[in-house]
This record gives sequence, C-alpha cells and structure tokens, in this order.
Amino acid sequence: MMRLSGRLRSSLIIGLQGIRSRKLRTLLSMVSLFLGVLAVVVVQAGASIAERALMSDLELTDGVDGTRIMDMQPSARSADIVIGTLAGRSDAVAVMGMSAIVGEPGVKPVNPGGSPMDQDWGGGQICYPDGHCEEDGGPEGEAVEVRLTALTGDVRAFRPFRQQAGRWLDFTTIPALAPRLVLNREAAKGFQQHHVPAEMRVGGATNHITPQFIGVVDDGDMQPRAYVRLDELSNWMPAGGLADPATGGEMRVMLAPSTPAEQVLSAKLRGAGVETYMSTVDSRKQRGKELTLMRLIFFSMAGLVLLIGVAGILNVGLATVGERVEEFALRRAVGTPRSLLAGIVLAETLLTGLLTAAAAIGASAAALKVVSLLLGDSEPLLHDVQFPWEAGVAGIIAGIVAGILGGFIPALRAAGIPIATVMRA
Repeated sequence: MMRLSGRLRSSLIIGLQGIRSRKLRTLLSMVSLFLGVLAVVVVQAGASIAERALMSDLELTDGVDGTRIMDMQPSARSADIVIGTLAGRSDAVAVMGMSAIVGEPGVKPVNPGGSPMDQDWGGGQICYPDGHCEEDGGPEGEAVEVRLTALTGDVRAFRPFRQQAGRWLDFTTIPALAPRLVLNREAAKGFQQHHVPAEMRVGGATNHITPQFIGVVDDGDMQPRAYVRLDELSNWMPAGGLADPATGGEMRVMLAPSTPAEQVLSAKLRGAGVETYMSTVDSRKQRGKELTLMRLIFFSMAGLVLLIGVAGILNVGLATVGERVEEFALRRAVGTPRSLLAGIVLAETLLTGLLTAAAAIGASAAALKVVSLLLGDSEPLLHDVQFPWEAGVAGIIAGIVAGILGGFIPALRAAGIPIATVMRA
C-alpha cells in the first residue's frame, strides 16, 4: 500500500509539472472538453430545477406527498361530524366548496358556471334555501362567479400556496362578521377586469354577504376560487348548507400521515352511515417515469457533446505522448515502471478534466445567479433559485470520466514505449 501510494503521489506531482510546462496544450484540452462537461452540468441543473418546479406545482394542486385524502358525499350530518371532530386541530383540515357570485345582485355573472375568465363553460344555476334550483338568468351585469372554499384550518400545511399579494387567512383571531376572502390568481384577474360591488350571494344563505378581500395566492387552479374561514362563513348560513349537494357543495378532508384524527373521524362517519374514500398523495411515484425519461433524453444529448470533448482531449494526449517519446524511454531506462508512466499521462488528463469541471461548475453557478437576478421577479420558478448540488457532483463525475477516457489510450501508448527508443536522443 505504501508503494502504491508513493507511485500515485509521484504520478500526480509529475502530472502537475507536465501541465505547468505545457500550458497552451492544457488550455486546448480544457477548451475541447469544457462544452461537454458544461452540457452535463446544465442538464443536471435544469433537470433538478424542473423536477422541483414540477413537484411544487403538483403540491399546489394535489397536496404534499404523504398527505391522506378523505373524500365523502356532502351532507348536513357529515358536515357536523367533520367540523366537530376537527375543531382546534392543525393535523387535519376540512375543505368545503360551493358556488358563489360576487357583484351586482340579480345579474348574470361574466363567467357563468365559474369558468376561467378567458373561457365559457355555459350557464350555471342558482339554488335557493328551499332546495330548488333555477337556470342562472338575468341581464348582463358586473358580477364574477367563483368557487368558494371554506376551510376549518390552515390548508397550506398540505397544499403550500404561493402568496402573491396581501396576506393569508388568520385562524387564530376571532371570526369576523364580514368574511375575509383570499382569491386565487384567476379570481383576482376577474376582479381586476371587472369592478364589481363587494356583495356576495351564496346558495343556502338567507342574506347577501359583504366580504373583505385580503390577499391573493397561487393555488395552481385554473378556475376562479376564493378561500374563506368556515367559522366566518357559518355566521351567514348553517354548516349543513355548506355541504348541501343541492347547492353544488363538495367536501374533502386532508390529514397528516399517521394522525389519530383519521381513525376517529372514519369511525364516526361510518357509524353515521357516511361512506368515505381514502387515498394518499404520491406524486413523485406517479411522475417518476416521466422524470426518468426526461433525464435520459437530456443526458443522452449531453453525453454526445461530452464524447466530442473526450475525442479532443484524446487527440491532444496522443500528440503529447508522441512528442515525449524520448522522455518516457529515458525514464524506462533508469528503472521507471510502466505503470508509473501510464499513471503520469493519466494523472495529467484527470487533472485537466477536474480543472475543466471546476470551470464549468463555476460558470453554470454564476450564470444561474445572473438569470435569477434578472428574471426572478417575473418568473417565480427562478426567484432566489439555488445551484443544485447534484449538478456539481455530475460535473465532477463527468470531468473524471472524460479524463479517464481521454487519457487511457495515451497512457497505454506511453507504457508501451521500448527502452531502445532512448537511443534517438
């Protein structure tokens, strides 16, 4: 081991001396290899950033991986059980959705059916407290239909919404008589395009409601949606009305993994004859094949560029060995082992590969920082983005592999030079 360590140390020292004495040739090798290693680093960085962006978008819509989802048929009985069981809990949140129209009373909303502002899903229905529904008619007016989502707690623990403006709902304060609403981006766009009075009508409510708009979030939903505290909305309508199928209600419970609330809630709902449907969010597993395929495609392209760089360093290495034939023959004549000669050449190419990898990683990190500073405000994906450590590791591995591949044949040639060649000197 000591002998092997000495040979390795000698190879590195002589290799460094060779690099210092042939700076221009080393620079040419690095230039030919730089684009290949840079391609690997950029692909790995791009794949890591894209994967994080994809997972972040999926968390907005589906929830954080591991979240338990309990779906059920909405009813007054199930609403009472859910609200009573989850009161004061932070490890489970009930989500109840219904239609609401904000704007002038008695007019047809500009987006019937709660459709996105640039689409038309057709007319909707207005449902009254007695249970009957009518087609949403009336004259054209300034009103926007949204999907009103009532929450028993902070849902951001399960769906990490991105705050765009204002503030989020505060569940620690006393419920307000005027419900506070947080809009998603599509709903905010509708209220920017149409200046409507702050009057909201909800199916099942006996009176129109005057809400307060306090913030805007990105929830990944293309449909206009507004979030409200359930206890503030229940001041204007009973809990049963929030989950009334006749008014288009929906109900879902999001639970933390292994929370005791799941068993308690399931038992109570089963005892009341309410059927539930359980599922677990596992977006990474579902999208794993897509991510793997994406990486393979881009790494194949980067590998081709890297092979071009390897060919360049191989060409330079063979030319260098050809010029140093007498030197290597003389070293053989004074007793230098063939393995050490091969190690000297291989050490030079490995060091060249590592230097190139360091330059490519530094250039990529600097470029990403500049892009983040220039485009971070307009592109949330690039805001304060950090250089992925996986890209740095991939760059180092690419430099080592390129050094080995580019120096293997020149090293064999150097080790095979006969001692008799020294007679040419």
